Order: sequence, then C-alpha cells, then structure tokens
Amino acid sequence: MPNAARAGSLKDPEIADLFFKEDPENLFSDLREIGHGSFGAVYFARDVRTSEVVAIKKMSYSGKQSNEKWQDIIKEVKFLQRLKHPNSIEYKGCYLREHTAWLVMEYCLGSASDLLEGKLGCFDACLMCRFPQRDVDSIFGIKLQTKELLFIEVFVYLQRDLYKPIFFLPTVHKKPLQEMEIAAITHGALQGLAYLHSHNMIHRDIKAGNILLTEPGQVKLADFGSASIASPANSFVGTPYWMAPEVILAMDEGQYDGKVDIWSLGITCIELAERKPPLFNMNAMSALYHIAQNESPTLQSSEWTDYFRNFVDSCLQKLPHDRSNSEELLKHAFVRRERPDSVLIDLIQRTKDAVRELDNLQYRKMKKILFQEAHNGPAAEVPDDEEEVEHSVGRTGTVNSVGSNQSIPSMSISASSQSSSVNSLPEATDDNKSEVDLMEKDQTIIPNSSMIHVKPEEESYQEETEAQKQPTEPQSPPAQTPRRQYRNREHFATIRTASLVTRQIQEHEQDSEVREQMSGYKRMRRQHQKYLLALENKLKGEMDEHRLKLDKELENQRNSFAAEMDKLIKKHQCTMEKDAKTFANNEKKFLQHIQSQQKKELNSFLESQKREYKLRKEQLKEELNENQSTPKKEKQEWLSKQKENFQHFQAEEEANLLRRQRQYLELECRRFKRRILIGRHNVEQDLMREELNKRQTQKDLEHAMLLRHHESMQELEFRHLSNIQKMRAEQIRLQHQTELTNQLEYNKRRERELRRKHVMEVRQQPKSLKSKELQIKKQFQDACKTQTRQYKALRNQLLESIPKPEHKTMLKRLKEEQTRKLATLAEQYDHTINNMLSTQALRLDEAQEAECQVLRMQLQQELELLNAYQSKIKMQTDAQQERERKELEQRVSLRRALLETKIEEEMLTLQNERTERIRSLLERQAREIEAFDSESMRLGFSNMVLANISPEGLSHSFPGAPASWIPHQHHSDGSQGTQWGSSTGSGAGHHYHSIQGGAQAQQGWGQAIPGGGLPPWSHSPSGPQGAMPKSSVGMQNSPQALRRTTSAGRTEQGMSRSTSITSQISNGSHLSYT
Repeated sequence: MPNAARAGSLKDPEIADLFFKEDPENLFSDLREIGHGSFGAVYFARDVRTSEVVAIKKMSYSGKQSNEKWQDIIKEVKFLQRLKHPNSIEYKGCYLREHTAWLVMEYCLGSASDLLEGKLGCFDACLMCRFPQRDVDSIFGIKLQTKELLFIEVFVYLQRDLYKPIFFLPTVHKKPLQEMEIAAITHGALQGLAYLHSHNMIHRDIKAGNILLTEPGQVKLADFGSASIASPANSFVGTPYWMAPEVILAMDEGQYDGKVDIWSLGITCIELAERKPPLFNMNAMSALYHIAQNESPTLQSSEWTDYFRNFVDSCLQKLPHDRSNSEELLKHAFVRRERPDSVLIDLIQRTKDAVRELDNLQYRKMKKILFQEAHNGPAAEVPDDEEEVEHSVGRTGTVNSVGSNQSIPSMSISASSQSSSVNSLPEATDDNKSEVDLMEKDQTIIPNSSMIHVKPEEESYQEETEAQKQPTEPQSPPAQTPRRQYRNREHFATIRTASLVTRQIQEHEQDSEVREQMSGYKRMRRQHQKYLLALENKLKGEMDEHRLKLDKELENQRNSFAAEMDKLIKKHQCTMEKDAKTFANNEKKFLQHIQSQQKKELNSFLESQKREYKLRKEQLKEELNENQSTPKKEKQEWLSKQKENFQHFQAEEEANLLRRQRQYLELECRRFKRRILIGRHNVEQDLMREELNKRQTQKDLEHAMLLRHHESMQELEFRHLSNIQKMRAEQIRLQHQTELTNQLEYNKRRERELRRKHVMEVRQQPKSLKSKELQIKKQFQDACKTQTRQYKALRNQLLESIPKPEHKTMLKRLKEEQTRKLATLAEQYDHTINNMLSTQALRLDEAQEAECQVLRMQLQQELELLNAYQSKIKMQTDAQQERERKELEQRVSLRRALLETKIEEEMLTLQNERTERIRSLLERQAREIEAFDSESMRLGFSNMVLANISPEGLSHSFPGAPASWIPHQHHSDGSQGTQWGSSTGSGAGHHYHSIQGGAQAQQGWGQAIPGGGLPPWSHSPSGPQGAMPKSSVGMQNSPQALRRTTSAGRTEQGMSRSTSITSQISNGSHLSYT
C-alpha cells in the first residue's frame, strides 16, 4: 500500500518515480474539454513533440478527502503501468501540476455505449415520445435528411422551474447491434479480461461505457479507477446495474475474484443487445437489492441465436463457482464463429455517419431557435439551399473514453465509472458567413448555461478541415475506410454527438441528489470496510502480542526449569564426588582401625603366651619336683622337650592368629567394599528418584501453564470475535438505516417530480383546451359555411322553380328552417365544447390518478424489495455469526484436544523415560553387584558370608563410625528392593548409610572356636597327652572350615538374590510417582 503521506508528497522515491518531472502545459497543446465526471475533466490534446493525439484526464487531489484522492491516483497509475496488452488502454505517462494529476492515455473514438441508442440522464424531468416522421417537421420544425426512420424518439428535457423544452435529442441507430458486432466487441473485451485475470487483477467496472473502440476497430478496456491489483478482493465498487451479486454482498459474505468481471460482461452483452442493462428502469439502489436476491437476467428477445444465449447464461451464473472464467469463454462458439474482419470498422463508420446526421439535426434546430430570437417573431423558414449547406456541418467530432455516463442515468454515475473516459465536443464548421458571424456574436447556443466556446485555433483547424471537404463530395467507399482511419493520429474524430457531450458537462455542473446518494452509500460501505479492517488488524496485533507474551512466559519457565535441573544435576555430581572421597577416607580409617585392633590383640596374645609359658614352665617344674623317681637328666630332657613343644605350639598359635587376622582383614575389607557398593547404589537410586520426581513436577507445572495459556487464548479469541461481530452488526444496522433513508428520500423525490409533472399538465391544459376549442369552432364554422352554401343553393333553385308570388312565403320558410338548423348547430357546438371540456378534464384526472397509483405501487414494490433484501442480509449475517462461533468453538476444542494429546504423549514419554532410566540403573547396578560377587568368589569368599552380618557384629562399630550405619544394615543385600516412589523428591537429606562401620571387627577372637571350646593352650587335666593335636586346632581356627560349611548355601543365595533383582527389573511398572 502507498505510504499515507501528505497528498502530493514525492518524498518517497517509489512514488516520485510514478510521475514525470516535466511541465505538462509545455508538452501538450490544443486542449479542449471532451468529458467530465466526479474525478475531474477529460481533454483532447496534441503532444507538441510528436503531434500525436492523446487523451488527458485531469484529477485534482486538493480539497476534501485529499489523501484518499491521492491514494486513488497512485493506485490507478501503478495499475496502468502494469498493463501491457493490445486490448487495454495504452498508458503514456502522468504529470503533476498545481495539485492536479495529468493522466495521459491513448486517444480512442468512443465507447461501445455510444453505438447504442441514447442512454440519457435526467435534467429535472424527462419525457420521451414517439412521433411519426411525417409529424416531426410540423411539431418541431425539423426536416430529416433520411427517409429510413419511420419513427423518431425525442427526449424533451425540461428546464428547472420553467418546464419548457430546451433541446431535443434523437437516437443514433434505428436498430440494435447485430450479433456478430456484439461478438466482436465481446471477444476483444474477453481477451483483455483474460490478460488481467492471468495476472490476478480485477477490473470491477466492466460495461459498454468502459469498452473503448479505436478507429482501426480495436477493442480497448478502460477506466481502471475501480480495478484491484490483488485477487481476491472484498470492496464495494462498481456501477450498480453491472455489479455481480458477490460484489454487492462482499461485506457480508466474504471475498470475490475475477469472475465478477464475467458477470459484468454478461450484463454488458444484454446492454449491447437490448440497448440498456437489465433493471435499468429501476432505481439504482433498488437494482442492487434485486440483483442480490433474485434470479439472473436473460435475453428477452427470441431473435438471438442459441450460441449468444448460452454465452450470456454462462456469464450470468448466480454462484461464482458455476460461472465460466475468461479462458473458458474465449473458447466459446459465440466468440469463435467466423465474422468479417471489418465488422467493427464498418460499424464505426456507420455510427460516425449517423452522428453527423444527428449533429446536423441539432444544429438546424438551434439555428432556428436563434433566428426566432433574432427576429423576435415566429420561426422563419429556412431555405432548402441553406439546409443543404448545413448538411455538411459537424463532419468531424469527438472521442469518448468516459462512456460510462451514457450507459446509466446520472443518479448511478460513480467516480469509478468515469475515471478514465474521454469524450469530446464536435468542431462546428460553417460554410455560411452570416451563420459564423451569428455564432461569434453569441457563442452560447444552448440555454441554461450550456456553453460551447470556439477557440481561435479551433476555428483555423475547422477552416482547414472544411477546405479539404466539399459539400458535394461523395462518401468514401468502405474499401478506402481503413486508410483514412489510420490518420486518426492527426484528426479529432468521434462516434458521439455533441449534445451528449454537452449534456454530460451540464449534468456534472448540476447537483444530483441521487448521484450524491449513491456516492455517499459507496463511501459509507468503504468506510465500514476500512473500520472493520482496522479493527481486525488491531485485534490481530493484540492477539500476536498476547501470544508472544504467553510464549515468552512459557519459554522463561522452561529456561528456569532447565536451570534448576542443571543445578540439581551439578549438585548430585558434587555430592557423588564428595561421598566418593568420604568412602575412600572411611575405608582407610576402617582398615587402620582393624589393623590397630589386630596389633593390640597380637600384643595381648604374645603377652598371654609369655605368661602361659611361664606358668606352664613352673607347672612342669612343680610336676618334676613332685616326681622324685625320675632321673634328673631325664627330667631335664623331658622339660626341654615340653618347653620345645610348648614353644612350637605357641609359634603355631601365633601363626594361626596372624593368618586368621589376615583372613579376617581381607573378609572385612571385602564386606566393607560390598557395603560401599550397595550404599552407592542406594544413593544413585535416591538421586535418580529425586531427579525424576523433579522432572515430573516440572512437566506437571509446564502442562498446567499450557492449559492456562489455552484458556487465556480461548477467552481472548471469543472476545475478539464478539467485538468484530458487534461492529459488523452495527455497520449492517447503519447500512440498512441508510438504505431505508435513501429509499424514502427517493420515494419523496419521485412523488415530488410526479406532482410537478401533473402541475405542468394542469398549467398546460388551458392551452390544450383552447386549441381543441378552436379546432371545434373551426369545424362548426366550416359546418355553418356549408350550411349557408347549401341554403343559398337551395334558395336559388327554389326561386327559379316556383312562381314569384310564392317567393316571399318560401323565403320566410327557408329562413326559419335555416335559423332552426343553425340553432341546432349552435346547440351541438355548445354540447361538443362542454363534452370536450368535461372529457379532457376527466381524462387528465384519470391519467394523473393512474400515474399516481402506478408510482405508488412501484415505490411500494421497491420498498418491499428493500425490506426483503435487508431481512435476507440480516438472516445471512446471523447465520454467518453463528457459523463463525461454531467454527471458533471447533478450532478451540480441536486445539484443546491436540494439547491434551500432546500432554498425554509427553507424560507417556516421560513415563517411558523414567522406566527406562530405572531399568538401566538397576541393570547396571545388578551387573556391578554380580561382577563384585564373581570377583569375591574368585578370591575365595562366600557370598553368604559377605552378605550376612551376625547379630553380634551389629552391636559393635569401629571408633569414628557414624551412628546412622546400624539402622541401615538391612539394606546390605536387599538394597535393590527399595521403593522408588517412597521419596518425596528431597534428596538433600539422604545419607550414605555410614557403611564404613566395621561391626565384626570388634568380635572377640575367642569366639572363633566353634562349640566354645577352650583354647588349645589352656590347662588340660590330662597333661601333655590332653593337648589338642595340631591339625585339629588348625582346622578349627581356619576360615576354610567356615567357607566350606557355607559353600553349599552360596549357590542358593546367589540365585535368590539374582532372582530378586531380575524380578525388580522386570516389574518396573510397580514403581510409583509422587
């Protein structure tokens, strides 16, 4: 869209490039006004650089609505710049001068509407009468040059307040256009439309007045002021009688495309065939209502071929999707049938000849009026030789590219229907010097300010033109017509009469209530569309802003959740690293603690052995002292042998103790590492449970926000729809109110015009009655004269036949008889006069009453048509609003269903991810436990010994071990059975269960002897023979015995634990979410 800058501003380089910088006053000369419309004036001109004839449309963009006018100019210039087709008017450039745009275009002869009978607008009143040709001269003082017109239609225009004829306008052609001529015009228009539609452009104002003709017979589309560069569109533009139903209902039912031009083309075909479009005798506003809700029009006459009828029916399909497009219609038999190449050239030539004839007719009428005014008396008869000279007047004429004004009355003329039309005034040339002098004295040849000004350059041009022509010159044959036509670049030719051009200028100068009404209605529709579009854009911006706000809120929440999750993961990593160090330190402390305990026990054991050795030595000495019979040497040997045995036993006991301490240390270290591994697994499970619960909580919050956003968007959408529908309903109410007001004003105006007509008839009735009375009086005078002649003849005859004495009596009798007959004639005269007066008055009253009744019925029908149209529009609007609400509800429900489906999918995905991560963790932990147990078995440790903890071991712990270890010892083997859903997600309070406690490290070494037997070095009553064998002591103190006793249950324990882990992995569905 162009920038909404100040009107006439060229600061935008894109807009400045649309206009030429030269001064158009210096580039074009011989300007003469040839047409006028609401947009401005159209001029004939000649390019001083190339001497080419052009048409210039001057469009002012000052005054009211200057910005809108400026935007319309920019739009039309851009549209014309894009057109490059033989069947479109050629654009030559645009210039700016003093707040006026000079739009220079190709110069054409006229429009297709100029080929038809006069489609006339209205002055204050218009009467049309049909007169026989023989009565034209006696009634109007006009002598026709042709003998072919049996009847002539004369339009009598009545001047305001005076109600007297000011001029008469006959028709151009006495017959409608031939079908092949209509086909030729339609074919050219279709080619232009196909070009527009192929580029997604819409003309939107196709009619005979906008289809121009060049002198070589080429068809050109013009008037692109209403065109749309984009398709589809939804603006209310065009000329009422040619509008397609979807254009009339554009505001109510949606958009339309290029097929609206096809409808207008079908109406144009009917216009060319029947000399007027359908519903032309109807009010323009009523025609709109009729088109919108009634069936499509058709050709009325039966003389047209089926090809033509089918073509029109294809164009006038009520539903757009049933209507043919331009490409399809170009293949229709109606336009593809063979026809002469010169069909349009011959038609243009015949039209020009008829225009010259009618211009001469007008000229003679005006000259007669001027002579009457000059002599202040009755009209002087024009000599025949002078009329023959006048027959050559007006052989040059004008061009029309505005023809839309000739196709519709002034009440329906819109700015768009005139925006690129050109018409011209004829150049008057006279051979009679006195007539030229007379025209120079008074150049106003038509009353009521209808002026034709003859410029000096026009006079010289006329003299040159007239010098080239001779009154007696025969007409050129058709074969030579093209050569003369191609010289149009230097001539000022036309197919329009001067009266039509003059009337168009007069109509524009006069204020037309109906035209203002229609333009106001169109302006209101455009404003409604503008306001509705502005509201939609505002609500769309509000919706986008709200959606952006919600998206930003959701994105911030997701970013916050991601940051929290990253923070939690980092916290878990730090915790794992910290606890790993704690594990290593506790393992080191645990090892040191056991080693110190074992060292103390070893020292204590050595001291005990020393004491026992001393005690045993003394006991042996006492036993030897008691046994006096044994020789001393033998006693010494026995004592030495006992000492050696005891020392050897103590050495073995010390070695056994060291071996048991070493095995115990290895076992406890292995147990400690296994507990550390299980504890680490528990921590990993707790951390994973915390992470998964955190993810679950975040996902729940995200879904809650999505549902809240959906509710917010739903509420906003319904509020926006309600606002749009309220504005649309208010606009329709205002539109219907305006339509009703316009119809009522139109009704009042029609009734007022009818009353004026009746008043005029009543005023003119005495003159009519006087003329009829004089006619009756003349008839009775003739009867009296006849009676007198008959009386005289009878008297003379009787006087000759009867004797003279009887003459007196006979004369007296004849006199009485004559008196009686004259008295009878007088009575008949009075009766005839009275009867005529009463009959004429009754006829006038009856005729006026009938006209009033017909007018009331017509206005009532139009009002009912308007009410039906408005009711239909109201019903359609209500249905459309209900349909929009249902569609919005469906969209909202579908979006809600999609959102819920998405939530379910995300929850399922999260559940699957949770299950998979739990499965993966448990499987990995199971593999680690299995690998650790396999390694333990390889090292010679039983899984049952590593997994089980004696009750005595639970009551001990090494110094410095946390007190929280003991309550968690039940996790030592069944840690994988922990319920994942038991945690509330707060992983900050978890502990590693203090697996560094070495409870069994404090176990009394004396308990290692099964059965609670005495130590082998204890006192035996049986003496040395009661001592335990070495092998027996070694077996009882060896951990291998315990390993062998538990080896049978190792496989069962491993299988049971493996089965437990496998069942937990396979039964992951029981894990609950919290």
